Amino acid sequence: MEQRDRWATKIGLILAMAGNAIGLGNFWRFPYQAAKNGGGAFMIPYFVALFLLGIPIMWVEWVEGRYGGKYGHGTLGPTFYLMARESLKPKTALIFGMIGGMLAFSVTTLLNSYYLHIIGWSAAYTYFSATGAYFGKDSVEFLISYLSNNTQVFIFWGISVALLGVAVGQGVSKGIERWVKVMMPALYVAAILLVLRSLTLGSPVKPEWSSIKGFEFLWEPRFSEVTWQSALAAAGQIFFTLSLGMGIIQNYASYLGPEDDVALSGLATVSLNEFAEVILGGSIAIPIAFAYLGPEKAIAGGVGLAYIALPNVFMNMPAGQLFGAIWFLLLWFAGFTSAIAMYNYLVALLEEDLKISRKTGSVMVFILYFLLGLPVVLDPTKKFLELYYLTELDNWVGSYLLVVLGLFDIIVAVWLFKPDNFWEELHKGAYIRVPEWVKPIILYIAPIYTIILLVFTTKDYITGGYFKAVPAYVKPELAQYANWVWYARIVMFIILIIGAIEAYMAIKKKYGEELAKNEVIIKL
Repeated sequence: MEQRDRWATKIGLILAMAGNAIGLGNFWRFPYQAAKNGGGAFMIPYFVALFLLGIPIMWVEWVEGRYGGKYGHGTLGPTFYLMARESLKPKTALIFGMIGGMLAFSVTTLLNSYYLHIIGWSAAYTYFSATGAYFGKDSVEFLISYLSNNTQVFIFWGISVALLGVAVGQGVSKGIERWVKVMMPALYVAAILLVLRSLTLGSPVKPEWSSIKGFEFLWEPRFSEVTWQSALAAAGQIFFTLSLGMGIIQNYASYLGPEDDVALSGLATVSLNEFAEVILGGSIAIPIAFAYLGPEKAIAGGVGLAYIALPNVFMNMPAGQLFGAIWFLLLWFAGFTSAIAMYNYLVALLEEDLKISRKTGSVMVFILYFLLGLPVVLDPTKKFLELYYLTELDNWVGSYLLVVLGLFDIIVAVWLFKPDNFWEELHKGAYIRVPEWVKPIILYIAPIYTIILLVFTTKDYITGGYFKAVPAYVKPELAQYANWVWYARIVMFIILIIGAIEAYMAIKKKYGEELAKNEVIIKL
């Protein structure tokens, strides 16, 4: 078996894994989810989900990745197959391999196809803030104007994705690791600067509006206001923020040695992510919006909080150009360090399954993301800030499929791999001993919690009209643009099929003899 690239240093691995998890979800998605779901009422189910879902599934994915890497695999199809055959015959294990490969391929291609454009928006707004381009202008009209300028959109997208391609093309230790060693400290410095500014704002507009009120809104526990909706949103946010159910934690962990620690490393990844999200992310957007826009507008900010509400704040803030540039640069850093992991997953797939060189694979993935991102740019509903194509992809790929794959993670890596095998694998070379009482959480509570999340999310999707030919979020006056929803659905279906076929071919190529005889032959 040929030698795969490995992480050069432990700090490089942890920073890369933290960067993988720390993304736009921490500084953009978390504030508006928290605001929409009641602030302190959201944080209660959030921490419950972190301990009962986030940490257990993070350990599961680290174990999967290292185990697959032992056999030379950085993608989920072959890894699921290898683990499932501990309980099943190879031909049946192949089905789970195809499911895992299909879901991870779909998430890393489709989620990144629109995520990269949001990173491009962040790059553009970094420039616009530094130059004061949107100062004195209506922030909604300015955003529509930018999104309607396809040349500008592609320039900032192209710069961001080209840099990603360069980093991934250089390899794991010489590329990704070196880049994150610079970008992650820079990200934390930018975030801390913004937190300090947030804490020192006082009440710049009205005496009753202050950043401290924003902190109170987020941190005052309001148990009576916790709802099923906030609990579901919190659990969904845990999946998104920790990059669970994507296949990319496993991909990074596959570059570990067979005796390298995963127990403490997985916990460190979660800790760094939560520090970035809860302590830093929660201390920037909401408190600043409370101080300048007041509680009502801050809470109602929604997804527009980052690109519509906060530009209005920076226009009126002393040194607003500087702090605006730091805010959007922070978003760009966060997005970049997550997108690089999804980019690497596809390059690893080409490298390992099709024997395409890393540099060539990097160029091919760039072209793939360009093609898959075209509908995001061309969607005519952008002039109404609706973005139906992106919305449909995000509803299914960026939310629903993450939970589905998270459930299969537990089914395959814990139950089919066998609980005792999993527990032993978790502690190979471990720097810490995970307490025995955690085992039932991983075995029973995490999968039941995930199933409940999936069932109620499905129920919400049904009542929300997401299964209809024309989803309920499509406004009646914009019904003529509903075809863009169907474009997204067709692309999803095609990518899912390609993902399943690719996983089948990858497994059959290496384990064809096993499948023919329906018995395990290759065992390390």
